[in-house]
Amino acid sequence: MRGLGGKGVLITGGASGIGAATAARFLEEGAKVAVLDRDARGNEAIRKQLPQLRGALTADVSRLEEVRTAFAEAVRLLGRVDVLINNAGISVRHAFLDITPEEWDRVIGVDLTGVFYLAQTAARHMMEKGGGVILMTASTNGLVGHRFYADYNACKAGVIELTRSMALELAPKLRVNAVAPGYVLTPMQRAEYTDAMLDEVNRKIPLGRHATPEEIAGLFAYLASDDAAYLTGQVFVIDGGETAGGLASR
Repeated sequence: MRGLGGKGVLITGGASGIGAATAARFLEEGAKVAVLDRDARGNEAIRKQLPQLRGALTADVSRLEEVRTAFAEAVRLLGRVDVLINNAGISVRHAFLDITPEEWDRVIGVDLTGVFYLAQTAARHMMEKGGGVILMTASTNGLVGHRFYADYNACKAGVIELTRSMALELAPKLRVNAVAPGYVLTPMQRAEYTDAMLDEVNRKIPLGRHATPEEIAGLFAYLASDDAAYLTGQVFVIDGGETAGGLASR
């Protein structure tokens, strides 16, 4: 991709799954990369897996002071943050009637409030520096209804509208887009689904399989690059055709 060499890239939720694959892809593109994750052990593992990383920062994105401290350290390590991949997220599979207030607050805190904290902190830095790119990890769950993930779905719908609103306010200096994956075979996804459940889902996807984290990482790299210089305020669905049809196609 054009224009990624030497760029400072910060990836949240970067210790595993989509975040780790995205870190590897940006390193391949010649970028300077740091990851941020609340999992200290995961950070140790990704440092060993990707020794070219400039840093692996431990922070809980739902806590503003931790976000500010970690972002300042990322700036120190990278020189400046040109690209934020706002990817940290959690999900809990449960029926709507069973969601507790504590679970609701936990998911909202990471998946929406944490996204806002990182986005605003990065945007202030980028506006001061004269430009940058912010990319959000949304989901097809934010576009259509899914059972058993009401709190997660509400967050991802919020991330999509946050993306659009930021893009309007921060242009022309900043570009802001969202990537909305469908089913991706990440450790988080694998932990929640049995083999039978995975097979059932795969049979409903036109391409017949889950995405790999590396496929999502490739889209992030494109959207951060100069090849995507005229793209902002958009949501890019990458779902193997999952949402292409309605009830008759399921």
